[in-house]
Amino acid sequence: MPKIGIIYNDIKPVACRIAEELNEKIAGYGWEVHLATGMGGILGYSKPNRPMCHTPIASLAPTGFDEDMALAVVLGGDGTVLAAFRQVAPHGIPLLAINTGHMGFLTETYLNQLPQAIEAILAQDYDIEERLMLTVQLFQKDVLAWEALCLNEMVLHREPLTSMCHFEVEVGRHAPVDIAADGIILSTPTGSTAYALSAGGPVITPDVAVMQLVPICPHSLASRALVFSATEPVTIYAANPDRLVMVVDGNAGCYVCPEDRVRVQRSPYPAKFVRLKPPEFFHVLREKLGWGLPHVAKPTSVELP
Repeated sequence: MPKIGIIYNDIKPVACRIAEELNEKIAGYGWEVHLATGMGGILGYSKPNRPMCHTPIASLAPTGFDEDMALAVVLGGDGTVLAAFRQVAPHGIPLLAINTGHMGFLTETYLNQLPQAIEAILAQDYDIEERLMLTVQLFQKDVLAWEALCLNEMVLHREPLTSMCHFEVEVGRHAPVDIAADGIILSTPTGSTAYALSAGGPVITPDVAVMQLVPICPHSLASRALVFSATEPVTIYAANPDRLVMVVDGNAGCYVCPEDRVRVQRSPYPAKFVRLKPPEFFHVLREKLGWGLPHVAKPTSVELP
């Protein structure tokens, strides 16, 4: 019996309703269906009285979600998709993302096209696109204190009311560099259209296996975005007297103290997107971000009355 999962945003009534309807429909075709909410992939933020909320990367999969699952359907927006990949990527489960949110940059299709999408799934008429993910780890005196999978970006920044931050960054075997800024972003190509883009970084097509380092409000005209091979692990030391905050994909984070170090490297678990048609990245850029829209032609001449 083939097995499929459904992950949904349980704070959105429409996602809850569609999840139940989808469960009944797919089960009617003889498939084994497992439901879960995306909350299991949201690791939560640290608090002053609880600086670490450590959940091992491989321990986030919901019950029934394993290597035997053909794929999972995600009902939600980009935040739910990001959380869902943290839940299923270690088991190699592909995700079909259905947009019930707003932007839906990471989603494949919309609710009004769900019947056609389910038909394609049942007929196994789809492709898989793999995208790079990162493993983000925090070490305290060489002891692993926190870790998370990352599809978009890792951000290390100052807390409110603290001063300019200094970061010592080592990229692979290269000499360390010092960056003075409000924070730094380490982004995947998928995340290049998210926070990194707003901070001045370039857009990177998702088929390029690279990472990019983007300073946030740097204190130097020479500090600009850097793109480098994803085979190079990155180690970051925060050379500051005050603690900093690290956030992964916008919905998980922890405190980073002066003696800690952050290590970011390519994850062995790629994000597997179910594609109902060949992916066209430039079309998504145009539809979601308005990139490359044609200019309105100006009149060649104006006749006065």
